[in-house]
Amino acid sequence: MSIRYSERLAEAGIQASVGSVGDSYDNAMAETINGLFKTEVIRRNGPWKNVDAVEYATLEWVNWFNNQRLLSSIGYISPAQYEVDFYDNLRELGKVA
Repeated sequence: MSIRYSERLAEAGIQASVGSVGDSYDNAMAETINGLFKTEVIRRNGPWKNVDAVEYATLEWVNWFNNQRLLSSIGYISPAQYEVDFYDNLRELGKVA
């Protein structure tokens, strides 16, 4: 499938943004997040009543993942807080308006 996808992009004159051809790491990050989501939400909380229930659970998980989850590798703060701190630091250094 990925070979056909790459060929079709080339035929249309579009440059792929997912890595090099034949690279096993093309979508590794996305696949890791998808696997984590399936394990933590879909499989743990199913079976689901309907699509709306899945969509609502997805919104809750994404909010938690970005705004409440604490990561030891960045000082036990959330990814959202890390981003705020990062840009505040750049502003203090005069590197961004």
